[in-house]
Amino acid sequence: MRQRSDEVRSLLALGGVLSSRDRPDLAGSLEWLARAGEVVAVLPGVYAPTAVSDHLAIRLRAVRVWAPEAVLVGPAAAAVTFWPGLEVPVVAAALRSRRRRQPGFSFTRRTLPPELVGSVGGLRVTVPALTALDLCDSMGGAGIDAVLRTRSATLTGLTEALRLTADRPGNRVRRALLHDSRDEPWSEAERRAHRLLRGAGIGGWQANLAVTTPAGTYYLDVGFRAERVALEIDGRRHHSDPAAFERDRRRQNLLVLAGWRVLRFTWAMLVDEPEVVVATVRQALRHATPDK
Repeated sequence: MRQRSDEVRSLLALGGVLSSRDRPDLAGSLEWLARAGEVVAVLPGVYAPTAVSDHLAIRLRAVRVWAPEAVLVGPAAAAVTFWPGLEVPVVAAALRSRRRRQPGFSFTRRTLPPELVGSVGGLRVTVPALTALDLCDSMGGAGIDAVLRTRSATLTGLTEALRLTADRPGNRVRRALLHDSRDEPWSEAERRAHRLLRGAGIGGWQANLAVTTPAGTYYLDVGFRAERVALEIDGRRHHSDPAAFERDRRRQNLLVLAGWRVLRFTWAMLVDEPEVVVATVRQALRHATPDK
């Protein structure tokens, strides 16, 4: 038994998980180690060391071993493609046949278009465009913002993913959010700013406008190139990183020296004082010197 147990430990050290279905000769040792608390069944018949059994990487490997045909969807797919660090309390996966829900996992019966399924590190996942649309159910437009910000998908790709899954419930909301993303916001705050500008009939602006200065190229949240007016949008979690705060101020100084008038708006301003935001933008545009 000790020799078999050592073999189990060695295999777990290499692959993170071990299935009694794949190694029936080690099933007894796996059960013995489970009773001893050294390993735990992450999914039925799929074991991992207890100390790391709740790690996302281990849970994802368990899915691959337990159901090789499964396709990761939602937050799990986002975390391994375009949104590392995203919290994944439940690993969701799509299967062609129904499987019972397991603690910490959700398996749904769903047929996916082949062109919307990719692979990352041996894991089958929905491509970023479809993943972002799936996230609309729980996160609104945040998934779309993230996938555009990371350039993991384009508006064209998102529209095509929506077309390929045209019969899904909830597509009316997804379509509305996608339409709301036509100017490619990179955050919820930018999305709100775009709505304000469009609602006020203010045109001539471009989101994520590239501006080249002697110190490098910067992307403005919103830029009026002709008037050389820049709008910088500070989201609800803006600059929790002191280094990012310093970089942002340095960038603003360089833009001002390059002839740009920079206005900063916070999430609270956009939500509580939208009329002030619009009036401030109008005033800046009226006093701007057109770029010739």
